[in-house]
Order: sequence, then structure tokens, then C-alpha cells
Amino acid sequence: MDRGLYIAASGMVAEMARQDTLANDLANASTPGYKSDRVAQASFGELLLADRSSGAAVGPLGLGAEIRRQVTDLSPAAVRDSGEPLDFAIEGEGFFAVSTPQGVRLTRNGQFSASARGTLVTAEGHEVLGPDRRPVAVRDGAVDGTRIGVFAASDARKAGDNLLAGTTSGAATGRVRAGALEASGADPVRAMVEMIASLRAFESGQRVITTIDGTLGKAVNQVGAL
Repeated sequence: MDRGLYIAASGMVAEMARQDTLANDLANASTPGYKSDRVAQASFGELLLADRSSGAAVGPLGLGAEIRRQVTDLSPAAVRDSGEPLDFAIEGEGFFAVSTPQGVRLTRNGQFSASARGTLVTAEGHEVLGPDRRPVAVRDGAVDGTRIGVFAASDARKAGDNLLAGTTSGAATGRVRAGALEASGADPVRAMVEMIASLRAFESGQRVITTIDGTLGKAVNQVGAL
């Protein structure tokens, strides 16, 4: 099989992974506290071609592209007032901690509500934890922001539903601001521009495969007819 088919296909697979992250960013452009992803692409190791008869170097041959890593941008985003008493944002570094069936998870999405038990919960019903790692009680439809824990975390990584898994390491330096929400970390304009560029790169890979397939077809039919 022509090596070019594998090289073009690997590039298309890498662009598909990039498009998945961009589509997720676009879908969460208005989700409070959402953190966007970045996909780092790299090429496989190159082969150094040489002339067998003379030993002279011909040049390198790339072996295609790969997804080297996917990184989540955890930088704090802008904070805007919402006017809702149970909305909270973290100004600075840190995360809210919530209790889930899978254990303690972290989030920057402070769009909370009151549960039937009178505790502060996320939209999925996970209880928000205070500095003492106990559920935060809601009294008279309000919560004092100082009773909500803000935790530092290492190796934070996405765990679905705008939550992150990671190891908490004490209190963070961020401050809780009531009646406000952190904006989404996704930039829809940037995501759309990158999506168009990715689609064009994907289409280029398709054209390469179509060209190679046509060339191989002609070789089989014409050489076979001789």
C-alpha cells in the first residue's frame, strides 16, 4: 500500500480529534466556568532516505501526524454580575468542590441552587462543599460566600459535566463573589476560525487519498493490461 495513504489518513484522524474539541468549545461558549481544550499535534519520527547504490542522502520522509497531547486551559475568565443570590464566581485561582458519587470533583461553574434538603447544589444535584468539606446550607434563600470552600488543586483534568478530577491541596487564593458568574473560557470566534482551518486541512487529506487511489487504479489497470 502506498505510504502516502497512511500519511494522509493520520493527518485526517488528527484533524478529527481537533474538530471534536473545537465543537465542544462552541457548544459550551455560554456555559459558566467552562474551560476550553487545546490539541497539540506533532509529526511521527522521520525516515532518512538514502540512495542504495551510492549511499548519498536523499532527504527525510515524514510518517504522518499524531495527537501529542490535549491540554485544558484552566486560566480564570472574566466575571460578570448575574443578580442571582445563589450564583457565585471565584475571582482568582481555585475551584469549588462538590460531592459526587465518584468522589469529590472540582468546578468553576458557580451557577448553584437550593436542594430539597436545604443545601447548595449544582445543576446536576451535587452538593457544594464548604472549607470544612461539609455541604453548605442555604438559609432564607441565600448563602454567605465565605461559607463556600475554594480549593487549590494539582493535576486537574476534565471528568465530564463541567467537572474536573484532581487532588485538592488546601485553600486557594481566590475569593468568592456572590451574585456573579465566571464567563466561559471558550472563544467562539477563535474556535470558528480554527474549525474552518481544520476542515480545510481535512479536505486536503481527502484530496491526497483520492489522487493516490486514482493513480494506483490506473497503475493496476494499465500495467495489468500489458
